[in-house]
Amino acid sequence: MNKPLKYAVFGAGSWATAIVKMLCENLDEIGWYMRSIYTKEHLLREQHNPNYLSSVEFHLEQLKLSNDINEMATWADILIFVIPSAFIHSELEKLTVDISKKTVVSAVKGIVPESGLLVGEHFNEKYKVPFENIAVIAGPCHAEEVALERLSYLTISCWDSKKAQQIADSLSSDYIKTKISDDVIGIEYGVMLKNIYAIAAGIAHGLGYGDNFQSILMSNAIREMKRYIKRVHKMKRNINNSAYLGDLLVTGYSTFSRNRMFGNMIGKGYTVKSAQMEMSMVAEGYYATKSAYLINQNNEKKAETPIIDAVYAILYENKNPKKVFKKLTDLLD
Repeated sequence: MNKPLKYAVFGAGSWATAIVKMLCENLDEIGWYMRSIYTKEHLLREQHNPNYLSSVEFHLEQLKLSNDINEMATWADILIFVIPSAFIHSELEKLTVDISKKTVVSAVKGIVPESGLLVGEHFNEKYKVPFENIAVIAGPCHAEEVALERLSYLTISCWDSKKAQQIADSLSSDYIKTKISDDVIGIEYGVMLKNIYAIAAGIAHGLGYGDNFQSILMSNAIREMKRYIKRVHKMKRNINNSAYLGDLLVTGYSTFSRNRMFGNMIGKGYTVKSAQMEMSMVAEGYYATKSAYLINQNNEKKAETPIIDAVYAILYENKNPKKVFKKLTDLLD
């Protein structure tokens, strides 16, 4: 009889905490790597993450906690990485064990800045993990609603449908509905791009644009996402599926969206640095904007991306948000 596969989550933010909670609905033991010794000790003492989703209480007998990334990578069969893209490279540099035969799951919403690669591509190129052993978790799903056990939806994408279904089953519950997909690259790009569009939605709100414009912005955003993903990875996909459009809408409209919050602050006149200092969580879309913009610029056949270009101009070229969005309104339909 085959032994049950061991799952480990790497990261201690809100989304990592939510994924551990989901796994606890189905598994007897879950590995959890966190960099902070304080967070680990607090969890052992108080049974909850001190910094994120502190209302979620864990049964400690289900958790195998560690501050040693190599110990956890050795112990587990399925490694779920939920470390922000801006920091994942420095954390992975601590790895000394071979993970090439493990199943790696990316719940990271962005591109690795140091390599310019999608997280899945990074694991394939740098750590020799075969593409059929790489999966991606997409929404639409906010960690805060998982904590409240509100009905939420996930898409698990992997070229190996059996692995995708296995991971999906380990995450599903009465309040988590799951489906699987084989569009690993497209969904990973979608997960990255929707954060940029959420920043745009936030900037628009901060500038005083209303619901009418927001609807036009989101309508244009999903078409822009379709053009962009088609350029970088052409295959048959329905961009209106929940992993693309649904995830875009929840990230663009929800009050839980840190990227929308970040954009809102920029629209209200905060500098990038002051907005980042004000927020307790990482806005992945800030880093994604630069990566997405440069990837498109370096593509022989560039996709038409007025929204990404506008956000890039504001965040990285210090352009005036009001003037940039005034021009953008003339490009949208």
